[in-house]
Amino acid sequence: MITGLVTDRLEGIIHVEVYGPNGENLRVAVIVDSGFDGCLTLPLVLIESLGLPLRQRGRAELADGTTTLYDTYEGTVTWDGQPLRIKVDSAETTLLLGMGLLKGFELTMQVIANGRVMISRL
Repeated sequence: MITGLVTDRLEGIIHVEVYGPNGENLRVAVIVDSGFDGCLTLPLVLIESLGLPLRQRGRAELADGTTTLYDTYEGTVTWDGQPLRIKVDSAETTLLLGMGLLKGFELTMQVIANGRVMISRL
């Protein structure tokens, strides 16, 4: 089970360990975002520090209806105790964990300040 906490702003936060191809790693706090269909967003400075390889370029429609271009990289995370290769989208915004990484898992959040976030395999 993966656990985290709900902030005073009612955002579910968990910590994820992200690895680059040469063993570089970072532990980052990410916001669980059910409106994001990808796996993970990181700013370019963190992507570069991990040495993640570029895989593709894409276009996304944001919640406000605008479109943006973004780059997708390949990284590895520790997910439910196991290494998992994922797509990491470059975004100069809050670090997000999306539905692509939650597929096959149950997400439970106690939506109060200091509530628990629990993610378990289905």
